[in-house]
Amino acid sequence: MVGTIVHQLTDGASIEEIEKAGLGAYYTDHGVDVYPQSAAGVPFTAAYIACKGDPIANLQEDLAAEQKARATYEKLIDLCRDNPDVLDPLRYLREREVVHFQRFGEALRGVQDKLAEKKFYMNDMKPCD
Repeated sequence: MVGTIVHQLTDGASIEEIEKAGLGAYYTDHGVDVYPQSAAGVPFTAAYIACKGDPIANLQEDLAAEQKARATYEKLIDLCRDNPDVLDPLRYLREREVVHFQRFGEALRGVQDKLAEKKFYMNDMKPCD
């Protein structure tokens, strides 16, 4: 969504306006198309998706990712404080990250509770509570 907002804001901009905004190098590589990269120009990579095959580690990673996204949206909101057409979607996205964080937290508590349950095994190796 953020990429689409940037596309809409730059669509129809003159080359002079694009260069003045500091987007000359980006325009050279991508035009005004959406290209997922960080603000520093580092392209998105699947290496950003951390998973370990462990539910607790994965959920902790998910929680951290939601907080990082929320913080990014807050910084974007600070930069766009005078444009309600940009602020409204950014506020929505920020709130969505908060809800995701809450749901991942609930899932983490559920997994931790399940793993903390005591299990007893009989001769046939079936768990009995």
